[in-house]
Amino acid sequence: MKNDIRELYRKASQIRLDTFESIVQAGSGHLGGSFSVIEILSALYFEVMELDEENKDNLILSKGHGAPALYSTLVNKGLCERGLLSQLRKHDSPFQGHPDCRKLPLLSTSSGSLGQGLSIGIGMAIADKLSNSNRMTYVILGDGELNEGQIWESIMFASANKIGNLIALVDRNNLQLDGRTEDVLDMGNLKDKWKAFGWSVLAVDGHRIEEIVEAINNFLETNSNTPKVIICNTVKGKGISYMENNYLYHGKIPSGELLEDGRNELRKEISKWD
Repeated sequence: MKNDIRELYRKASQIRLDTFESIVQAGSGHLGGSFSVIEILSALYFEVMELDEENKDNLILSKGHGAPALYSTLVNKGLCERGLLSQLRKHDSPFQGHPDCRKLPLLSTSSGSLGQGLSIGIGMAIADKLSNSNRMTYVILGDGELNEGQIWESIMFASANKIGNLIALVDRNNLQLDGRTEDVLDMGNLKDKWKAFGWSVLAVDGHRIEEIVEAINNFLETNSNTPKVIICNTVKGKGISYMENNYLYHGKIPSGELLEDGRNELRKEISKWD
């Protein structure tokens, strides 16, 4: 690990609080799915990705409704000004409700129309192979997003064309907009499915940064032409007890006592790492 693990968890906890405050101030946003992806983003930005402009890795947040977590990560990494968090979802703000690379050029692409991010990532990875670049492409997918047919076309294409410079990370929180993924459209064993399509597959606890980093590094060290995926088992709404595993907080904003209770839980988690 490049950084002290306690400091990484403290950063992740701060990112979670910043995400909460920015969504509350905006009056709308996706708390549940933003909270579940925070340790994944922390592992990528603080430990794994090359961010130097010449060799910058590509990151596509295909589950674009998790944008508030991405923005808070960029702020805590020092890549965006903290004051922008208060501009979430405002007209002409770089921090739109879903990632918009026209307004925030440091992003690899715009995203949020579910099902499309993996296709975009494959195109970027192919371009890098053709130009003999060592750049990696990372695509973060939601598990509900896997209901989209385009995802499975992309999975087949990446395997058939040996796109080895691509790593997908599935935010497997088992919930989507209107219920449990198994009740909306049961996808069975995701690990077995991706393997059947010819991908290299690992599964980790998606809230343990060290596990995510280790899985990515294991893939990077293999240097194979096989596309790779990490199933990150997560909790929707992670960090606030009444939100955890509650699909109602896909897009719901707390108020009154619940608002303050949530804020206090997040602050307490930060202090744990001091």
